[in-house]
Amino acid sequence: MELKDYWRVFRRNWMVVVSGVLIGLLGAGGATILMRPTYQSDTKLFVALQNSETVTELQQGNVFTQARVQSYVKTVRTPVVLQPVIEALGLETTPGALAGKIAATSDVSTVLISISVTDESPVQAAAIAQAVSNSLINVVDELERPSVGGRSPVKLSIITPATAPASPTSPNARLNLALGALIGLAVGFAVATLRALLDTRIRGEDDLRRVSAAPVLGGLSYDADATKKPLLTQTAPQSPRAESYRQLRTNLQFAHVSHESKTVLVTSSVPGEGKSTTATNLAIALAQSGQSVALVDADLRRPMVAEYLGLERGAGLTTALIGAADLSDLLQPWGSDNLYVLAAGQVPPNPSELLGSLKMKQLINELESDFDAVVIDAPPLLPVTDAAVLAQQAGGVVVVVGAMKVRTTELQKALDALDMVKADLLGIVLNRLPAKGPDAYSYSYQSYESAKSSLKPGPRAHSYAEERQTLQQEAIDREIMRGEARQASHFPAGGSRDRSVR
Repeated sequence: MELKDYWRVFRRNWMVVVSGVLIGLLGAGGATILMRPTYQSDTKLFVALQNSETVTELQQGNVFTQARVQSYVKTVRTPVVLQPVIEALGLETTPGALAGKIAATSDVSTVLISISVTDESPVQAAAIAQAVSNSLINVVDELERPSVGGRSPVKLSIITPATAPASPTSPNARLNLALGALIGLAVGFAVATLRALLDTRIRGEDDLRRVSAAPVLGGLSYDADATKKPLLTQTAPQSPRAESYRQLRTNLQFAHVSHESKTVLVTSSVPGEGKSTTATNLAIALAQSGQSVALVDADLRRPMVAEYLGLERGAGLTTALIGAADLSDLLQPWGSDNLYVLAAGQVPPNPSELLGSLKMKQLINELESDFDAVVIDAPPLLPVTDAAVLAQQAGGVVVVVGAMKVRTTELQKALDALDMVKADLLGIVLNRLPAKGPDAYSYSYQSYESAKSSLKPGPRAHSYAEERQTLQQEAIDREIMRGEARQASHFPAGGSRDRSVR
């Protein structure tokens, strides 16, 4: 994984990481509160020779004492030093237990011995430190004294007496909280990384690229109102959703420019990815650009196009395939543009056979001769073979990928199914993308309506500003329609405008 991948993992799972940090802080804070405070008292001793008069003797004595200091440090935590301390202070403990509270060190190339004592009482810590120093002086004097009599050649002196500390050394609240936050951050990020590695759902374009290098024709952000208002005509003309479908229309025209066929098959891997809504709105967007469009509902298992558009679905594709009615009589006009809809008709017992039949091929050819573009809504690829069979007769295939709806393995199987029948994959449409975050596809651009609401004109300027805004918008819309009508020539245009179906 690269650095950008870790950054994306963090942005996707920032709540997990933040939760880990908060848990770490709470744990460290709780442990700090539960810990009993301890105090540390220090004392220092100086080791010197008593019978050194000349410079040579002093140098030799310094080497001697440095060699002996390490032995004295080891002696501090022995019973011979600690037992007198226990008796002098009346402590109810053993030399072994008392040794756990004592630490003795010596600086390199010096004759200094540092003794530290930790205890829950500051006064007792100082008393034990002072008593250990005195006991060590007596023990060293006893050990270094010659056997023939006389005084010890080594003398230990206290240069830093022990004092009672004013504040505890433990627990260190700041250090504990910092460690808790750091550990929580590490654990939270580890959980987030593991979660990202185990998560095979496609969330955005980055996940899509792990499966396919097919071009992304467009991205549609998730809209909670889309379930109640699924059609493009039910949204504001300058809304992000409407702009996304216009972008999809434009990209599809360029992707389809080299194809002789005018038919585009829209499908998905599994149900619930939004392929019927995408096919319907794509047909509406193409019709709005001035093209004549035929929308065919070839999902003979769960037809939805007629329900979205509010049309009669009792007669349609299956009716035409069995020869019960003429195609021109089954096409239903919709809206004010040149959009005609062929509903699914009655659900047959053999959808795959009907869609793969010669009559279906002839029906597609007839539609291509009468319309500038033909959009077919097909069933999902994985549950049934209908889409794979129909893809062989269509000029190009568009696969809708629903974010958080499909997994990488499912999409891979769907693309393999299309590749097996030699279908021409025009591109992929990412649907249900988040509007913000690392997986967002679209860029926001302030519309005239939002700009007008943000300016909040006064009562006097409101009427004039609204009128000028309307005129500007109408002029821009006219220019857009002219430009898109010119771009429509990228879709192979064929057939006569005077069609019998109308």
